[in-house]
Amino acid sequence: MATTKTASKTNFEIPAWIKGFDFEMGDVPEQKAKTEFSEMINSAGAKNFAEGEVFMGRVVAMNDEFVTVDIGYKQEGLVLAREFRNYDGTMKVKVGDEIQVYLEKLESQMGNLVLSKDKAEILKAWDKISEACEKGEPVEGTVIAKVKGGLSVDIGVKAFLPGSQIDIRPVKNLDKYIGKTMEFKVIKFNKKRGNIVLSRRAILAEERGKMRDETLTQIQEGMIVKGIVKNITDYGAFIDLGGVDGLLHITDMSWGRVKHPSNLLNVGDEVDVKILKYDASKERVSLGLKQVQANPWESAKDKYMPGSKVSGEIVSVKDYGIFVELSDGIEGLIHVSEMSWTNKKATNKTYNVGEKVEAVVLEVDVENKRISLGLKQLMPNPWDDLANKYTVGKVVEGTVKAIVDFGLFLDLGEEVDALIHVSDLSWTKKNVNPSEEFKVGQKVKAAVVTVDKENQKFCLGLKQLEEDPWKRIEERMPVGSAVEGEAVRITEFGVFVELETGIEGLVHISEISEERVEKPSDKVAKGDKVKAIVISIDKQAKKIALSMKAVASGEYKSSYKAEIAQPSTLADKLKGFKV
Repeated sequence: MATTKTASKTNFEIPAWIKGFDFEMGDVPEQKAKTEFSEMINSAGAKNFAEGEVFMGRVVAMNDEFVTVDIGYKQEGLVLAREFRNYDGTMKVKVGDEIQVYLEKLESQMGNLVLSKDKAEILKAWDKISEACEKGEPVEGTVIAKVKGGLSVDIGVKAFLPGSQIDIRPVKNLDKYIGKTMEFKVIKFNKKRGNIVLSRRAILAEERGKMRDETLTQIQEGMIVKGIVKNITDYGAFIDLGGVDGLLHITDMSWGRVKHPSNLLNVGDEVDVKILKYDASKERVSLGLKQVQANPWESAKDKYMPGSKVSGEIVSVKDYGIFVELSDGIEGLIHVSEMSWTNKKATNKTYNVGEKVEAVVLEVDVENKRISLGLKQLMPNPWDDLANKYTVGKVVEGTVKAIVDFGLFLDLGEEVDALIHVSDLSWTKKNVNPSEEFKVGQKVKAAVVTVDKENQKFCLGLKQLEEDPWKRIEERMPVGSAVEGEAVRITEFGVFVELETGIEGLVHISEISEERVEKPSDKVAKGDKVKAIVISIDKQAKKIALSMKAVASGEYKSSYKAEIAQPSTLADKLKGFKV
C-alpha cells in the first residue's frame, strides 16, 4: 500500500555543476543571491513526487469539469469533478479543503499534474475491502448513480454493482435504488486497475436461505399467510412466502372468471393466501386466493330466486348461448332457446362481450354452480294470442315463405310461421314432394290443425279442407260387395287395385285364383281391369283386402262374412303389407 509523503524539509546540497556558474545579481550581494537560489532549489526538492503515490493536497479551485488541487509541486493538479459528486449532483468538497489524491501523471498535455481522488481512496480502503472479500463479509455502501449495465456504489470508493446482482429477481427500474444504503458482498476486485464488483443478490440469497428454513418448519396446510407476488405466468402466479415459492393457480385466484393472472395481480403485490397443499418431500406449496374470500355460491340460492329479474355483463359468447356475470364469481347462461319465443335457433351473434343485459332467473343449481337465465321471458309471448286467435279447424290463408323436405311454412302475418307438414297435404297421395306442388310466394288456404303453446307448434293442413275419404269407406265399399278397379302395381305377394282416386285395395296372391298361382304377374298385368270382392277393411291402417277368386266362385256373400267374423285366416295373411 502506498504511503503518504510529508512536506517536511530535507537537507539539499547544491550540485557542483551549479557552483561553477557566475551569477550577476546587480546590486545584490553575492552571498544573498546564493542563499535565495539555495532556498528555491531546496523547495523544489523537498518532496519526492513519484507517480503512483498518494499525497495530501488542498483544493484551490473548482468548476463543472475539474477540481484544482495543490500538492506542493511546481504546478497544480487536476481531478475530475465527477469524483466529488454526490448521487444528487452536489459536491462533497469546497475550496480550502485538505484531501488525499493519487498522482497518476507528473505532467499532462496541458502541463499540469493528473490526480485522482477515487484512486487515492481505493488505495486507502483497499486493505479493508480485500479482507472483506477474502472472508466473505459484507460491506456497506450507498448507491450514487445509474451507470451502463448497473449501478455505481460508494463503499468508501466507487464500486460497480451489475444489474444481474441487484436482486434475486430481475429489476427493471434501477432509479429506485439511487440514494439507498445497503450491504453488499465483494465478488471481484482488481487492485492494479482499481476495479471492484459488488453483489447485493448474494446477501439476499443468504437471507432467503435462512428465511426458507424457518418458513418450512412453520408451514401447514390450511394456514393463511402473507406473500409477495414474485412472478406471473399464463397459468398462475408464484408467491414468495419468505424464502419459499408457492404456486397460485389461475383457477384458485377468484371465484369468478379470470382471463389472465395479470388482470388480477401485479409483481410485487402483497397478498393473503391459503396453503391448500404442502408436499414436504418435494417442498411444493399450492396456494389459494379465492379460498380466503367468501364463496358467493353459498348465498346464490337466496340472492337469485327463480322468476326474479337480474342484470349483468356478458363475459363469453358461445354457439349455444351467452354467459353473463351477475356478480364476482357468479355467472348465468342464457341458452339460445331462451333468447326468443319464436325462434328456437336464435343467433347469439347479436351480442358482444362487455355488453350489459337484463334477464330473468329460470333455475339455480348451487351444487353444480349453474344459473339458467332467459331473455324471452322479458318479452310478450306471442303464443298466448295465437291459441285464442287460431282455433282448430279454422280456415286461414297465407303466403308460402319457405319450402323444405318435410313441408312448407306459411306466413300468416304473425310473429310465428305456420307449418304444413307433408302428411297433411293430401289424404290419399303418398310421397308428395312439396317443391313440385308449391312455390315460394304462392297464396295457400289451409285449416288450423294444432296450436301447441307448450311445445310451440303451429300446424296447418290442406287435406283438412276436405273430408277424409276413408271416413265413410265402409258405406261406399261394404265388406262382401263387388268392386272394380285398375291394377296399378304388381308385386310378388299380390296385385294393388285403385278403387277410387288415392284409395287402393290389395288382392293377395292367395286370392287371385282357385288354382295355385306362382307369380301374380302370370294372371294380372298392370293396367288390367280387375273385378273383386271386398273381404276386409282396416280404416285406421287405411287397408282394403280384395278377392278375385270370390267373384269367380260366386260364393262370397256368406263365406266372406264368415271370414270377417273369424279374421284369423285372410285378414292375418294381409298383416304387414303396405297398401
